[in-house]
Amino acid sequence: MSAPSETYAAIDLGSNSFHMVIAAVTDGRIQIIDRLKDVVRLGAGLDNKNRLDDATSERAIECLQKFGQRIKDIPSRNVRAVGTNTLRQAKNSNAFLKKARQALGHPVEIISGREEGRLIFSGVSYSNFSDSEKRLVIDIGGGSTELAIGKGNQAQLIESLYMGCVNMTSKYFPEGEISTKKMRKAILFARQELESIELIYKRTGWDTVFGSSGTIQTIRDLARNSGDDPAIRDEGLDKLKDAVIDAGHFKNLKFPNLDANRAPVLAGGLAILLAIFDALEIKSMQVSDGALREGLLLDMIGRQKNQDIREKTVEELISRYGIDRQQAGRVEQISALCFEQLQQDMNLNPETDIKLLRWAARLHEIGLAIAHSQHHKHAGYLLNNSELAGFSREEQNYLALIVRSHRRKIAMEELESLADDTRQKIRHLIMLLRLAVVLNRSRAGHSYKELKISYKENRIKMKFPDNWLSTHPLTEADLALEVDYLKTLKVSLEFS
Repeated sequence: MSAPSETYAAIDLGSNSFHMVIAAVTDGRIQIIDRLKDVVRLGAGLDNKNRLDDATSERAIECLQKFGQRIKDIPSRNVRAVGTNTLRQAKNSNAFLKKARQALGHPVEIISGREEGRLIFSGVSYSNFSDSEKRLVIDIGGGSTELAIGKGNQAQLIESLYMGCVNMTSKYFPEGEISTKKMRKAILFARQELESIELIYKRTGWDTVFGSSGTIQTIRDLARNSGDDPAIRDEGLDKLKDAVIDAGHFKNLKFPNLDANRAPVLAGGLAILLAIFDALEIKSMQVSDGALREGLLLDMIGRQKNQDIREKTVEELISRYGIDRQQAGRVEQISALCFEQLQQDMNLNPETDIKLLRWAARLHEIGLAIAHSQHHKHAGYLLNNSELAGFSREEQNYLALIVRSHRRKIAMEELESLADDTRQKIRHLIMLLRLAVVLNRSRAGHSYKELKISYKENRIKMKFPDNWLSTHPLTEADLALEVDYLKTLKVSLEFS
């Protein structure tokens, strides 16, 4: 008998279009049951100061309200929404994200370009799976272009370049006019962007090339007007370029299968793909139906099935920076013990917040790879500025802040900048990690199974077994120092 199906929704707030895919999952089988798309052109709403204008923001919020109505009955744990290049660039993205959360009914995470590339590769691989074949996957979005090489569903080499069909069109075809000179300049710019990666990509090599998302699918449809070839070929691209230039303006593009919403940004996307074909000496490209939202869907399902890529990322950091695994394990164990006793009093999520605390415990000494002095600050810098597969930008910032604050002065300015609900959660996780670090400062591996800890009205009470503190005077002294540090969080610490 089959298990009941669960419904999931993955939402991609792209620089050109917003996409949502809804799927039912039964016994591990994924069935797409609905797709929604709206051409928002978020990237075109950035002004010369990289601020998102009001009209574009309102258009985006209206779209998210529609999406929100469609998924209002799906559990929050089964919904994930991500923003890409435009929201990475926008100076006022935080204000937009607050409105977006209210409209959609779920938070929107901003992901890095490389994380976007990883998810795209996963989505393409799911739609066109092969264990043995090494693939180059290319995705031209509205504001960025991702290129990834890998096998199976694991990308090994990922790059994200700041050029997409929207910003390229705005820069080189601003009034909609298309000419040989404008196209040449656009292609040259794209070649310059590719220059730093083309050698390593060609050396790495691939067996097949796949393209994904709307720009490449549109170009495939236009380039094969003369036949039924499902692939994009170099000669077809050249003919399409000539036809687009001959039109002279996007309004004169008369291809029978060209979506009216795609016409204004076709020239920019075509210039990018022509440059990629030239730089990487590509002769043909297959086109995949899978893309970022399918990869996001798979990643979300994997997290719930104990196949969380973030666990692998943390493990790789531990190995790369030579973190003391025994000490990390001791701090993680006590962090989890404190979490278990305080999660209700601190209103912490036993599924998501415990993961963040455990990762912070495992990584709290990562800064020692740079220097012992101020190693908590080094740790925060490393975690803030590394490419962490599976983590959104917000998750990465939270992790860095917790680890940065695990000793000495707490990074109050960063903490105060967070939204109220998030600030309270991170504040509590900082407390728990700090206490676990203090209790394991001797690195002796003491057992704290009998420790009782409570939290009420900003007061932490720790009760040790009789005579324990008198036989461990250094720990008692460390806790006494911690009393003053926690006062900055407006928390009192009592222990006996």
